[in-house]
Amino acid sequence: MEHLFVIFITVFLVNNFVLAKFLGLCPFLGVSKSLGSAKSMGIAVTFVMTIASVVTWCVNRFLLVPYHVSYLKTIVFILVIATLVQLVELFIAKVSPTLQRVLGIYLPLITTNCAVLGVCILNVQEEFGFIESVVHGFSAGLGFTLAICMMAGIRERLEFARVPAAMQGFPISLIVGGLMALSFFGFQGFFAH
Repeated sequence: MEHLFVIFITVFLVNNFVLAKFLGLCPFLGVSKSLGSAKSMGIAVTFVMTIASVVTWCVNRFLLVPYHVSYLKTIVFILVIATLVQLVELFIAKVSPTLQRVLGIYLPLITTNCAVLGVCILNVQEEFGFIESVVHGFSAGLGFTLAICMMAGIRERLEFARVPAAMQGFPISLIVGGLMALSFFGFQGFFAH
């Protein structure tokens, strides 16, 4: 149980996919203009990362490794992620049209989010078991949600700040993202011992 907690804290704070590994920067910068859209994107990414971790672990364990085709994992994982996102989108459209309108564009964007593929590949590289893979995927999604919601909160406040004209918009967002990444690097020293 302690091992799972270490995986959770490590991926959530220390090796945050966005702020330490720099994966998923496109939605991090593109969808973080409002806290509402950031929350929706974070929830959708967390769900897809968790489910993708489950399915890709099973595919790797029961198909790729036994048939000695592990070299195909990147292609197969991309197909699995794209299929999962499509199935989730169809399911949400049937069950809750309101939720589909809220998430609308965010679900298809998850297919191209490299953080989702990154968590699946890291599960294999780290040789995680099933439960470890699920915890890894879930905590990576929560870390993504934390980062994108923090960024959205800061960007919403920046709308009322006096920012020099040359720094408005994307330039100040990059600076804020860099400062957030620096602050999260402080966790590496804290958890190193």
